[in-house]
Amino acid sequence: MVNSFFGISSRQRAVALPTASRLVGAYLVATAGTVVALVVLSITAPDRATANAWGHAIIVAVFAVVLPLRLRRAQSGGRGGIRAVGVIAATLLLVNVIEAVIPGFVPFWMRIEMVIVALLMVGVVLDVVRWAVMHKN
Repeated sequence: MVNSFFGISSRQRAVALPTASRLVGAYLVATAGTVVALVVLSITAPDRATANAWGHAIIVAVFAVVLPLRLRRAQSGGRGGIRAVGVIAATLLLVNVIEAVIPGFVPFWMRIEMVIVALLMVGVVLDVVRWAVMHKN
């Protein structure tokens, strides 16, 4: 007999969003690396650690706390958690792409970080969509 929660078996819940989990881990590493780079640059080359760069890094760090929490809820099989992961990832994708193309908004090195985060979030969104298509019930 299979226990179910909203029509999702415990086995399906255990494997919800495996790709997203790895991508969110990479996002956490990128975010931590960005904050460390900004700290170092604030000391060694303050002109490369701009106020806009810090503002972006702080917002991305907040999402780096929220996203894994929502992912954990999603992996327990909750549709609300999966939806939240998709919305957060899509928001991060759009914000990073928009900010990366604004001329002079942040230093070039941070634009690269933004593109990397956007690409990671594309993968998360695709994993959420894949899961949703497989579990239409």
